[in-house]
Amino acid sequence: MGVGAYNRNMNSVTKKYAPRRLPQLVVPDICAQRAPAFGSSVPKLVSLLVVGLAIQGLIFQGVTSAQPGSTPAQPAAAATVDSPEAGFLLDVPSPLTPRDVEALVSQLSRWASRGASRQGGAADRTTVVLRLAGERRGETAFEEALKLSRAISGSDLRRLRIVAWLQTPVTGHEVLPVLASEMILVAPDATLGDVTLSQPLEDETVTLNFQAIARRRGLFPPAVVEGLVDPSLAFARVTLADGSEQFAAGETLRELRRSGKVVEESVWSVEGEPLILSADQLRSIRAAAAIVTSQEEVADWLDLATLRSREAEDAGEAVGRLMRISGVIAENRVRRWQSNLAATTEQGEVNTWLVALDSPGGDLPQSAALAMVLAEPGATIQTVGGHITGQARGDAALIAVACRPLTMAPEATLGGGGQESMQPAEIERQRELIAAIASATGRSESLILGLLDSTREIYRYVNRRTGRIRYATPKEMIESAAAEIGDNQDAEAMVLDRWKREQRINLSEPLTAGRAIELGLADGEATDLSAAASATGLAAIPPALADRGLIRFVERIGRNTGLAFLVLLIGFMLLSTEASAPGLGIPGFLAMLCFAFFFWTKFLAGTAEWLELLAFGLGIACLAIEVFVLPGFGVFGFGGLLLTVLGVVLMSQTFVIPRNAYQVGEVTKGIYIALGGMSGLVLGFIAVRAFLPQAALATGLAMGRPEPDQEDAERVARFDDLRGEVGVATTPLRPSGKARFGDRLVAVISDASIIESGRSVRVLDVQGNRVIVEAADE
Repeated sequence: MGVGAYNRNMNSVTKKYAPRRLPQLVVPDICAQRAPAFGSSVPKLVSLLVVGLAIQGLIFQGVTSAQPGSTPAQPAAAATVDSPEAGFLLDVPSPLTPRDVEALVSQLSRWASRGASRQGGAADRTTVVLRLAGERRGETAFEEALKLSRAISGSDLRRLRIVAWLQTPVTGHEVLPVLASEMILVAPDATLGDVTLSQPLEDETVTLNFQAIARRRGLFPPAVVEGLVDPSLAFARVTLADGSEQFAAGETLRELRRSGKVVEESVWSVEGEPLILSADQLRSIRAAAAIVTSQEEVADWLDLATLRSREAEDAGEAVGRLMRISGVIAENRVRRWQSNLAATTEQGEVNTWLVALDSPGGDLPQSAALAMVLAEPGATIQTVGGHITGQARGDAALIAVACRPLTMAPEATLGGGGQESMQPAEIERQRELIAAIASATGRSESLILGLLDSTREIYRYVNRRTGRIRYATPKEMIESAAAEIGDNQDAEAMVLDRWKREQRINLSEPLTAGRAIELGLADGEATDLSAAASATGLAAIPPALADRGLIRFVERIGRNTGLAFLVLLIGFMLLSTEASAPGLGIPGFLAMLCFAFFFWTKFLAGTAEWLELLAFGLGIACLAIEVFVLPGFGVFGFGGLLLTVLGVVLMSQTFVIPRNAYQVGEVTKGIYIALGGMSGLVLGFIAVRAFLPQAALATGLAMGRPEPDQEDAERVARFDDLRGEVGVATTPLRPSGKARFGDRLVAVISDASIIESGRSVRVLDVQGNRVIVEAADE
């Protein structure tokens, strides 16, 4: 090897390894903090010796690897499950919900188990980069952060090298998983701190857990952790008279100041202000290994050829099912949906649900129960995605926000008045379930309640010190402050001091996709179901849940307003035909089928019950009585008309009295359908008068038109002389028809019995032109 080649190799080895390994050598700081009595010369000498030996070893390793015939050294940390040059990128959502933590730990465990089964040595480890880049839309609970941190730093994931990549400011309890990571990379604008969100801790176990997790990795000095957790402590980096440097917080810092040993002091936070570490400060304390600006730089710094996302890695493994929720929410439909979802978990193959939603709501308790299933689906289901294709009104909005991620079509809406008018007391009874759904999905409980009850006065609050955003009612803010300080009188003043109240959130009208995303109630837009499936982690639209296709078809056509109107119109036309030509039978049977089909579609759609069917049936019966038994337009006719319209309207909705604009529109639509359908009575009567006498099927059923001279004779004739006379029916008497007495053809009416054509009849009575007959005894 020439001198030039040797120098180039040495420079490349030094460049490749020195910046990555030297930040882990914290000997100077450790010596300075733990053994200040030894003076400055001994720690510095030891540090220089250690650093020199490390660099010499690395250079020797690089030179050896460049020798002909030598085996190149493989960085142990770069080995992965599928390739020694690939790592995995895993996004950490904010805030962390129980479902998020479960999904993250499950994914990490799968990578670790596959690494254990495919790799031979313990040194072969898979690199996983946890990217913290999400916009904060709420607070992560300490329990969820602790659960993830324990998993990250635990022995079950020892085959993974877990690296935290901070792209945005990380605050609150989300700092804890960063402390649990094996290595930290930061973007130039990223920060870390304000663990308690500027509020003093009341539970000492939180502080102890932060310190315990930090000690497992040793990236942060104890004083830094103390400053991060307690915002009431001042924190500074001090240089002592012996030349050593150390970090100090609180009482330790005050003692150093009083001792007079402090030569130089750099204050990073004063008392009462949270400690927030910038990217440069994280590098200066050697907690962060490097400052990176892109995913490519992260891969280069970790000696990886590429970083693959979980979505790309899991595309072939995610097995999903599609559940379509359309139309009104009803108990029978919810039971069927829950049964179908439970069947997917029993099979053990499905790990993703995708919900396509287009519903006006209809039953708050049933919607809350279904939403709880979607928010906490169990261990086998990792992701429950949702997509609003049209609308999610009323209580259906609760089902929508229980899905995460939730996407919306560009023209879709969320919230607003729906099929059910929910009272505050009704909503309060579901408060526990709503709180659990909000906790599981990381959404604002106040905003979810506002979707159900638009009378709630919800405001946008901004923390004056940290800029954190919170949505709540004034009462909720005061109650929260009172619980914190234990004094109701000073709570209101505390809220005014800490929080700036901004505009009121208007939830009385449906939210557009952009507005829902802005409020954190939705997670993005998707132009179609395929895009929604991709956002959920699925490669394509999954197959629909196992359900009878006939039921789905009937439910779909039952929501078609035009088809409902057509079925009623035809049914009433056929009913009118049967009334105009009694005894034909076929029109009456077909009318009954039309009405039964109309009820069946509405029943499966969840808007029709037996009470509505009873009203509709009584209305038809009253109309029949008016036509056949009590001719005229009296009580039965008017009452039958009202009952029929009422039955049709109630079959098209789940409420009785409209209480919002949406319900008024539904009532109006139902009335138009009912009256339009009943216009078929008139159309059917006209059709019978126009076409029935010429129909071959009706030959002999309708009386032919008499000759003009015969008609005049009948009009002036007197039939008193026919009493007791016996004649022959020339047409069927059902109950009216014609009979021949000698050479006279007379219009007669039977005595409520049906007399076939050709039978003998006897005249019972004559009332003017009305001749009443009965069947003559043979």
